Amino acid sequence: MNNLIDIMQLSVEEIDKLIETALDIIDNPEKYAEACHGKKLATLFFEPSTRTRLSFEAAMYELGGNVLGFSAANSSSAAKGESVADTVRTVGCYADIIAMRHPKEGAPLVATRTAGVPVINAGDGGHNHPTQTLADLLTIYREKGGFENLTIGLCGDLKFGRTVHSLISAMSRYKGIKFVLISPEELKVPKYIISDVIEKNNIPYEEVTSLEENMPKLDILYMTRVQRERFFNEADYLRLKDTYVLTPDKMKLGKDSLSVLHPLPRVNEISVAVDDDPRACYFKQVLNGKYMRMALILKLLEVEV
Repeated sequence: MNNLIDIMQLSVEEIDKLIETALDIIDNPEKYAEACHGKKLATLFFEPSTRTRLSFEAAMYELGGNVLGFSAANSSSAAKGESVADTVRTVGCYADIIAMRHPKEGAPLVATRTAGVPVINAGDGGHNHPTQTLADLLTIYREKGGFENLTIGLCGDLKFGRTVHSLISAMSRYKGIKFVLISPEELKVPKYIISDVIEKNNIPYEEVTSLEENMPKLDILYMTRVQRERFFNEADYLRLKDTYVLTPDKMKLGKDSLSVLHPLPRVNEISVAVDDDPRACYFKQVLNGKYMRMALILKLLEVEV
């Protein structure tokens, strides 16, 4: 595997290996400090990002490599009308590996055809976000000790939430998984994910609208924000944006062993009063994302430590 566009390109065994590497990086950071010395990562972000872009940059720096790139389409030649294919072909002449975010679904896949170096999808529209899923998986592994026999609640924007789509796909391969899909009618999981992933793998699932009623049964609660940038009109966004807000009172309904994840950024769907609850794992997730991106860069560059 030379590129990572979709989490399902990685086998369960490959994910296990990435987690093993990430855990070793956590325990022995000095061992990896020069692993990518002389290598360059290009971050091509045609859409705004804080965590993902800085996480990739931190990952490469901590491996001893260097970083170049841009953080907005208007600061690249895309503003002049250059195609994605031409941009990545050019950047592939300067860098050893590319991490790319783009508002159009499928753009990173197009990039793989001309880049000449490995391409990592850092988010394409409402489609996929595989490295966020790697962060999610390491967090679940570290909190739960494994991936089997978990009831996972996904709450909020399940229609446009690319992190939700990738996580459902990834978790569908493990035994004893059950999904509770919590959203307003307008933001339900797309039908193709229900049919092609959940039903195809005979995974039990419920589509519900109440967070409170379903809190007691969850092992993991994956909160998402309602994404203004994916809506076609402001009125629909304003009507739906505050549908679910996780508060300390709602947390009282959850198990003591509950783990709350969120891909961030949050707007107001998790009260800051929840941050001190030991079950809140979303800032741990941020750190886990850096370690998994380090492991992925090593894998794609075929660096042995």
